[in-house]
Amino acid sequence: MTTERLDGLRARAGGAAAALRLALRLLRAPRPPEQDVAARLAALPRRLPLAAPVTIHWDAHQIPFIEAACDDDLAVALGAVHAHLRLAQMEMLRRLSQGRVAELIGPAGIALDHALRLFGFGRAVPAIIAGLAPATRAWAEGFLRGVNAVIGQGRLEGRLPPEFAWLGIGAAHWTLADLFTAARLAGADVNWIVWARLLRTRAALAPEAWQTLWPRLLGSADPPVPEAMAEVAMAASARHGSNAAVLAAARSRSGGALLAADPHLSVALPNIWLAAAFRAPGYHCCGLMPAGFPIVAIGRNPHLAWAGTSLHAAASDLFDAAGLPLSEQREVIGVRGGADRTVTLRTSPLGPIVSDGMVLRHPHPLALAWIGHRPSDEMGAMLGVMRATDGAQFRAALAGFAVPGQNMLHAGSDGRIGHLLAATLPRRPPAPPADLIAPPDAAAAWHDPLGTPALPHWTDPPCGFLASANDRPPDGRVPDGGVPVGFFFAAGERVTRLRTLLGGANRLGLDDLAAVQQDVVVPGAPALRDALLARIGGTAPGRAAAALRAWQGDYAPGSAGALAFEVMLADLATRLARRGRLRGVEAVWTGRALLAGELAAMPDDDALPLLRAALRRAGRALRRHGAWGRMHRMRLTHHLGLLPLLRRRFTSAEWAAPGGNDTLNKTGHPPARRRHTVSYGASARFLADLADRDANRVVLLGGQDGWPGSSTFLDQATLWGAGEYVPLPLRPETARGWPHHLTLTPG
Repeated sequence: MTTERLDGLRARAGGAAAALRLALRLLRAPRPPEQDVAARLAALPRRLPLAAPVTIHWDAHQIPFIEAACDDDLAVALGAVHAHLRLAQMEMLRRLSQGRVAELIGPAGIALDHALRLFGFGRAVPAIIAGLAPATRAWAEGFLRGVNAVIGQGRLEGRLPPEFAWLGIGAAHWTLADLFTAARLAGADVNWIVWARLLRTRAALAPEAWQTLWPRLLGSADPPVPEAMAEVAMAASARHGSNAAVLAAARSRSGGALLAADPHLSVALPNIWLAAAFRAPGYHCCGLMPAGFPIVAIGRNPHLAWAGTSLHAAASDLFDAAGLPLSEQREVIGVRGGADRTVTLRTSPLGPIVSDGMVLRHPHPLALAWIGHRPSDEMGAMLGVMRATDGAQFRAALAGFAVPGQNMLHAGSDGRIGHLLAATLPRRPPAPPADLIAPPDAAAAWHDPLGTPALPHWTDPPCGFLASANDRPPDGRVPDGGVPVGFFFAAGERVTRLRTLLGGANRLGLDDLAAVQQDVVVPGAPALRDALLARIGGTAPGRAAAALRAWQGDYAPGSAGALAFEVMLADLATRLARRGRLRGVEAVWTGRALLAGELAAMPDDDALPLLRAALRRAGRALRRHGAWGRMHRMRLTHHLGLLPLLRRRFTSAEWAAPGGNDTLNKTGHPPARRRHTVSYGASARFLADLADRDANRVVLLGGQDGWPGSSTFLDQATLWGAGEYVPLPLRPETARGWPHHLTLTPG
């Protein structure tokens, strides 16, 4: 055995031992005592670095309404609220953005830390901070003063969240660099997920097979070769995205414009979002805030409501860096329970060499060009949105927004609605790229990128509504020279269903929009079902065929048809692949359509045995599970439950999940080969009616408080499952009737 292999085995053994020690530590950790809202609020510092007293009203779900006499004090209070509710979550985000996971979990985190550092989330942060407008910098600094005040008192009084004791770590004060590096991680390019899968597929195929496949992935060629198609088809549809819609006043029952939004992200506890409302001289808002960031990403003020969905913008390129001059930098990764590890970070004139890490590994050096490596001011843009009073101010506020690319929708108190693309894009040529990996000379497109003001926007369409579900924008190109907006968009099922439910002559209200958010019908699924059964021919026998024939495309937990359909598709995709070629590869977000096209192109002698075998597999799944919800599960687990041996210890709830990959009530899942849990999908819901400042509703998948043991850690899960919401008023006098009130004083 070589010395190198022996060292590798020792490292793996050491990592496994460290992981086991951590798991045992966490299994032995005492469960935190149960605390009601009053007990939790008692831990919030009453004296903060304020200029004047600030009042916070809290509802029964620990949702705050902050009243402050000046904007600086509002920022401080928001920082205190975020740290009070989500300090442990914020700490995890900080360490992820800086590649410091091994400090928490030991040697098992070294490879991840190396990969995260290669992406260079802090690369543009010094320039971002230097370029902040004074008001934006003051807002960010005020927010961090509030965060650090909670950290300081928590350290002094031993009141840090239990995760700090469980992991044996301390809580350092936050800096502007911490905040904006974490924000860059939150703005990571969703297309990197696609690249990671496609690089593996590309490496497994002969060059001519890949060149046949690649145009098909971009939607610009005929179906590719069967063995390649099977790999791509493993992804039934999108893993990440959101729904958002706005209705003009003329289409609403109240006479005010309406907004509905439900962001789709990873499913875990604590929720990525927290709900809040506040009023100060410069800001009067309510809505959803990303935990740890002082902006309302989805919400409203008295004049305007707004929401965003991922644009899937082409904000990155992978370049072949072979032959380019490379520089090296060495960094030390701290390792829990082991020796520190020194890693090498290579960079090129076109960007960091990300192929050296586990996420985008490749045998040849690949450089990442990413808009996020350039300075931009998303925080200032969103603060402008929070102050905007009409569509023109909304568009002006977003002029400097760059990452992550967003479809941004708005509805105004004047009854008008709008949709714009907020992103910064390289000036690529109109023709689709020739390959996933670009040659160095293609970097010329990055010399003068297009910003949000040059991208399309739409206002007040005749139909009276606008909808977005990560779908391809009209034509998918910017008018200025035909620059592509993106290449990998979500399949059209969700946006088609959304437009169907919003269309028609009837006026709609918030109850109707709530029903839309909980819809679990895929209208296009029966057509594919019919094509599959027709291909088999005759009246296919068996329980699965009967369930499929009776099915109308609904993904309710009790649906037998949804179970049979999903199992059949997963089995078909598996059987289309050569043995050992799949390994969980999920490539693009239109895999279901590509799978259907591949089957349609196959001769009967090849297709029929696969279809009949898949139908038999669906029958066995029906006998075992009976209905979709017995196989498709919603499980709410603390992030620490992702570590080995700890899932049961940190799981708080589980139930039969409605929906699926392509439903509006999105509950994303892997190919349905076995019982599985939802890992991504709808994570929060927000509704607003501009006719009434208090006509706003919100609900989180889980709860508002990130503190295990809190009565509001999981209290909204029941509401979520029942399709209910929590009122979120904009009027302070309404919030003054809430059950809990705190006054924070200068000190």
